[in-house]
Amino acid sequence: MEFRLLRSFTEVVRCGGFSQAARSLASTQSTISKAVKQLENELGTILLDRSGHRCVMTPAGEVVYRRGIKLLADRDDVLAELDEIRGLQRGVLRLGIPSVGNIKLFAPVVCTYRERYPQIELRLIEHGSNQLEKHLRAGDIDIAGILEPQSPDFEWEPIRSKPIVALLSSVHPLSRCGSLKLTDLRDVPFVLFDLGFRLHGMILNASRKAGFEPTVAVTSSQIDFMIELVSTNVGVAFLPSEIVDEKHLQGIVSVPLDEAELAWVMGHAWRRNAYLSDATVAWMKLMRETSRPSELYTGV
Repeated sequence: MEFRLLRSFTEVVRCGGFSQAARSLASTQSTISKAVKQLENELGTILLDRSGHRCVMTPAGEVVYRRGIKLLADRDDVLAELDEIRGLQRGVLRLGIPSVGNIKLFAPVVCTYRERYPQIELRLIEHGSNQLEKHLRAGDIDIAGILEPQSPDFEWEPIRSKPIVALLSSVHPLSRCGSLKLTDLRDVPFVLFDLGFRLHGMILNASRKAGFEPTVAVTSSQIDFMIELVSTNVGVAFLPSEIVDEKHLQGIVSVPLDEAELAWVMGHAWRRNAYLSDATVAWMKLMRETSRPSELYTGV
């Protein structure tokens, strides 16, 4: 059933005749008459008794009119809501935020987004990059801030890049070095993020590429706990320099890593060929506005 036909019929009933309905719809009487006849043919029943001077609804016509005005009202509501969504007056953005590095990078963007689009509901999920990829692949979230994915399932755009540094207790002999290579740390236990974090695999893979299998003392998802372990000389931890700069480290020294390929490159990812809502596109544009190309780390 076409809404155009239904609109013509309900307007004839509302206005009390074909000529009046034609004027109301800025159409011709012939067009309106044909539309009503087409609707009757489609439904297989007569909706208007045209035998007298005035059209009168048949019982079937009363049913179609009563249901029709509701259908048309619902259609108008749908179109109005879609206009609001397109205009970012309402909607939902399901956003994945990394547990590492989310404060300095993402908090200001979330704040600006809320100021610009106060009617958009933000639903946040916080995890490591590996876990956020799973949520993204399953369609639980629309877009996620993650380290560069290896899967072809995703589109990815870099936002911020920082070197990864080694954290050592100030009493450790290597803490006095100006820089370190991973091979310098082969005999030091590693304090790593757990498997849900991309940094876990990055450090292990880089170590193996350097020719050794590190001893992993502890894995954790809590940065402050890892830092506390380093301060007690349990081992060495690895963090992006930007996160280290936010911390007030006591009894800990941050040493640059001389590893050209090892960097923390954060970006936003979305499913390849997926539908991107206007709310998602607005988030992507805002992230691009606030990205800092001058801070991209080249590893040199």
